[in-house]
Amino acid sequence: MSIENSFSLEGKTAWVTGASYGIGFAIAQALHEAGASIVFNDIGQPQVDKGIAAYKEAGIPVHGYVCDVTSEDAVNATVAKIEKEVGVIDILVNNAGIIKRIPMIEMSAADFRTVIDVDLNAPFIVSKAVIPAMIKKGGGKIINICSMMSELGRETVSAYAAAKGGLKMLTRNIASEYGEFNIQCNGIGPGYIETPQTAPLRERQADGSRHPFDQFIIAKTPAARWGTTDDLKGPAVFLASAASDFVNGHVLYVDGGILAYIGKQP
Repeated sequence: MSIENSFSLEGKTAWVTGASYGIGFAIAQALHEAGASIVFNDIGQPQVDKGIAAYKEAGIPVHGYVCDVTSEDAVNATVAKIEKEVGVIDILVNNAGIIKRIPMIEMSAADFRTVIDVDLNAPFIVSKAVIPAMIKKGGGKIINICSMMSELGRETVSAYAAAKGGLKMLTRNIASEYGEFNIQCNGIGPGYIETPQTAPLRERQADGSRHPFDQFIIAKTPAARWGTTDDLKGPAVFLASAASDFVNGHVLYVDGGILAYIGKQP
């Protein structure tokens, strides 16, 4: 196989969860550009409709489904629909996630469980639903969207860090259990990425200076910038393609070097 063909996703079906916008949308766009047919879901019809409109504007054919990825019944029903209407899922990207920034001692157990349910239980549920057909077909790719919080702690994100740390280990365990069936399960750990959600943290202050959090991120990142969603496209295509067939149980951190860097001396 040529190196060019090893990155091709022609004839593959890719499901990117929660991909109406942001990181999930960018990854879906990259997989489409590599040749895959794209499927996405969101929690409600209005979100799905908005996502379909965004894909249409970008010129990407897409199949959108309403699906609560924390519900095993809903996920199983959605997988059956996708297999009937599009095809067997060759590539799964567990992208759907939430974060609640609350100091740990102020966080309710219910809020903690909600984050764990979406960020950890859901990838388990969705992966479990697609693996049998991958085994029958002779292989598949699962990409879990992890985080630098899979490795680090930080104030107010106890539930998110616990979930993403767990997702790192779920990634390794799926690789361990199903690698013999030609299923590769890896993770992508984004650094701080420019998205509409982080835009307020990057706004210039009234005096023209950087936002304090923006200053913090720039100082902690050897690349001296925030990442963009485009920075995640190449890693996603690599992990979804035959080019990564002997890469399994790995988390690829796309963080501009933050995890490798102790920071400048004050």
